[in-house]
Amino acid sequence: MELVEIAIITISLIALLYAGLQAYFILKEDEGTDEMKRIAQAIQEGSRAFMKRQYTTIAIVAIILFVIIAIAFTFYTSLTNGLILALGFAIGAFGSAIAGYIGMHISIRANVRTANKAKEGLQKAFSLAFRGGSVTGMSVVGIALLGISIFYFWLRNPDMMVGFIFGASLISLFARVGGGIYTKGADVGADLVGKVKYGIPEDDPRNPAVIADNVGDNVGDCAGMGADLYETYVVTALASMLLAYLLYGQYSSYVILPLIFGAIGIVATLISIPFVKIGKNKKIVPALHKGIIISSIVAAIGFFVVSYYYLKDNLNAFYAGIIGIFIMAFMVFITEYYTDYKYKPTLETSKASSSGAGVTIITGLAYALQASFLPIIVISLGILISFAIFNGFSDPLNGIFGISIASIAMLSMAGIIISIDSYGPITDNAGGIAEMSGLPEDVRNVTDPLDAVGNTTKAITKGYAIGSAALAALSLFAAYYLTVSTSNVYNASQILKSFEIVNPLVLVGLLIGATLPFFFTSFLMRAVGNAANAIVQEVIRQFDTIKGLMEGKAKPEYGKCVDIVTRTALRELVIPGVIGIVTPIAVGFILGPLALGGLLLGVILSGFALAIMMTVGGGSWDNAKKYIELGNFGGKGSEAHKAAVVGDTVGDALKDTAGPAINPLVKVVNTVSILFIALIIAVHLL
Repeated sequence: MELVEIAIITISLIALLYAGLQAYFILKEDEGTDEMKRIAQAIQEGSRAFMKRQYTTIAIVAIILFVIIAIAFTFYTSLTNGLILALGFAIGAFGSAIAGYIGMHISIRANVRTANKAKEGLQKAFSLAFRGGSVTGMSVVGIALLGISIFYFWLRNPDMMVGFIFGASLISLFARVGGGIYTKGADVGADLVGKVKYGIPEDDPRNPAVIADNVGDNVGDCAGMGADLYETYVVTALASMLLAYLLYGQYSSYVILPLIFGAIGIVATLISIPFVKIGKNKKIVPALHKGIIISSIVAAIGFFVVSYYYLKDNLNAFYAGIIGIFIMAFMVFITEYYTDYKYKPTLETSKASSSGAGVTIITGLAYALQASFLPIIVISLGILISFAIFNGFSDPLNGIFGISIASIAMLSMAGIIISIDSYGPITDNAGGIAEMSGLPEDVRNVTDPLDAVGNTTKAITKGYAIGSAALAALSLFAAYYLTVSTSNVYNASQILKSFEIVNPLVLVGLLIGATLPFFFTSFLMRAVGNAANAIVQEVIRQFDTIKGLMEGKAKPEYGKCVDIVTRTALRELVIPGVIGIVTPIAVGFILGPLALGGLLLGVILSGFALAIMMTVGGGSWDNAKKYIELGNFGGKGSEAHKAAVVGDTVGDALKDTAGPAINPLVKVVNTVSILFIALIIAVHLL
């Protein structure tokens, strides 16, 4: 094993060591009063119960697919290949599950400690929440880089690691879908019946759905995001490695370059974390921006050193890496512009609430549709520039590898981005615990602004994940293209001639692929509606039948709502997951590899725009509501506030369930296609 390979593994272990030590110090912090501990315990129990039942359901599907992969590839290739692909699938799935669980595990413990720290002021509460988020961030990137590195250093063949990608993508898809349905079913139901029907505050302990709502923040925003970005990291790295392997051969320095960039990103994040502090102006967002800026600068320096010394003065990788960092920066800025109430889109949406719920939704939807345009321009410019850097206009496949390097550089920032994202659910729960346990108003005055910023950070992470997924999907498509073109059935020249928009098979594939994200998310939106309706009916039942509940003299039955939304989420997650797996297989085996290639392009193109529209639009509706809750346009309880709550409930299902789930859908469709392409080429109907 070479020195650089030892360094990569060592850095990934350092990331995990940091996460372990930081978690240890966080758990030593005081949890506060007995009432705070009781509420936190209820959230912990609900979160663990849901994760156990969700992972049990997913494990059944994973075991079936493990057996299918092992048997299918044993018969088609060899016993060794079948077992390696199946083993890779199991390891990728396990890594994704662990990444998600760690995200939830630390969040459900840091939340109550952050609420207690809020008694000591903004800086201390912010610091603890961010430290909690950094545990998730460093755990995810550490586990991902360690898993990929060890598996690759054993096999030395990225082509045999496609099962690893599929395993990670599968768990991410189910975690995003299940967690998303849970969190927004509970949130929408709690808001509609609590704020709109009964006029009680958010996180009011009289609301029977309030514990389920806080559980949802952890299983959706933490566990779901952890699994999602683990999968994004794995897919982006392995897609680039696979592309380099197919283009330049096993011994090219480019094959290991994604792992080196990933290690640089971890070092950059570890250096930047101590600088994330609130200044004398007590502004939260600049403190978080400081972490991103420092991490980007350190990473850029690392990219230059590697390009100059390791790649022997070949600076193309450095230039493409800089493009990736700029894409990340612009995606962060654009998402913040459309979701933060400091800027026009969210302010206008908030103002529209004075005219009723209908105008709120129309205005918010208008800005949501607009929000997908600038990210497309940024991604397009990034694609063209990185493509040109690697001489893509004369050698297209070489240019696509340049795009993959930009995506790797963008993903190298995952550590700091996930840290910022995971801070959000911690502060959200902290505010809920403060409200439910009856802490003084000055504590809520600390947790509320932390929570408001958390909404923006979560939107930023989703935009970041979607943008990187689009670039990674292009690398996966290029790998698919190369795999097909070098097969025994089709050669490169035949593919180049046949893969044209005028070919009916390609066109049909494009149409199916472009429609797939809409069809897929329709099930998620309906699932959230079903879960929310069940919660609304249960909360109304409890208020009608439990005497003294509205007066605060009786305790609600929190467990009933937790159980309802758990059962609904687990029941509803299966069909969307099956759609993501079965669609590319069916198109491939029935219509053939050309139609399947069209499907891959179609799902990338429509999925990216739709996901941005949903996540950014939903974030804007949420912050428009929070702006009113600060005392604007009538404040809490006003007609404008009720209208904004309705807009927020629509946005909730979009930004936390449907939109984020498109990200793993795109990659599941691509990885399934690459995994089964050899069988599809050998046996297809048309």
